[in-house]
Amino acid sequence: MTKLNAAITGIQGWVPDFVLTNDILAKMVDTSDEWITTRTGIKERHILKGEGQGTSDLAAPAVKQLLEKTGTSPDEVDMLICATVTPDMQFPATANIISDKVGIKNAFSFDLNAACSSFIYALVTGSKFIESGSHKKVVIVGADKMSSIVDYEERQTCIIFGDAGTAVLLEPTTEDLGIMDSIMKSDGAGRIHLHQKAGGSVKPASHETVDAREHFIYQEGQAVFKFAVTHMADVSVEIMKKNNLKSKDIAYLVPHQANLRIIEATARRMGIKKEQVMINIERYGNTTSATIPLCLWEWDDKLKKGDNIILSAFGGGFTWGSIWLKWAYDPK
Repeated sequence: MTKLNAAITGIQGWVPDFVLTNDILAKMVDTSDEWITTRTGIKERHILKGEGQGTSDLAAPAVKQLLEKTGTSPDEVDMLICATVTPDMQFPATANIISDKVGIKNAFSFDLNAACSSFIYALVTGSKFIESGSHKKVVIVGADKMSSIVDYEERQTCIIFGDAGTAVLLEPTTEDLGIMDSIMKSDGAGRIHLHQKAGGSVKPASHETVDAREHFIYQEGQAVFKFAVTHMADVSVEIMKKNNLKSKDIAYLVPHQANLRIIEATARRMGIKKEQVMINIERYGNTTSATIPLCLWEWDDKLKKGDNIILSAFGGGFTWGSIWLKWAYDPK
């Protein structure tokens, strides 16, 4: 039987119009453009404004444009996975809501949450359905309205995050292309350093939890930075060694856009030059599930069929992982 690989055959991103600059933030909290840029590399981030607007409103435009771009009918989609940490609501799944908004009726859809590693976890999950032969067209969404869980009175975290929606189409190929290998890992002991204190079944929402501002991101920055630098670099080097890939073989490293110093440390460990690293953190900040596909979308016209690409992420949980893929098409 011919081996099937799962290949990305299209990618699309969408960001809201409102841009929250460092100068605007400096009027909201005790910070400055220099302070933010030096520590994170971020200059601005896009924020979804308006009542009743959620993560599905970031994702739906990206999915619609992806289907148009690839000539795919909504009826052809077999599955939609939404990678997110900011679902529209506890239930139903945001993936169900996105599917309804874009007219996808013949697919089964669900959400996947692995914090900032959500997209690569979802990409690997979707690829298995393609590789099995059971599914032909799988849409992977990476979308987060991080502004909904950011405390804009807390300067350590409010400077980091932005909102965005992205979508990729996975299809089968018999060529030596697509997702070639992956390494996914997690360590639940890391949850104490990065989490949302209230809103789950352990600590349901109450007047007390709201008053205590426990529905926002809680992050111990130094501990998370230390783990992220080590683990993102380690897993990226591990997947290269496992597949006998040298730095010269890699067209691009696509790292999760959490912090410029983490990205640079990962590239150094891999022996990757700056021009081989996709970086757009200065314009979007950390969009959690959307960072990696947002990079791929922006670099889409530079990627060539057969390019070796390493995706690498680290997130709360802790979760982390890396994917080696061969790009499946030339610029369109």
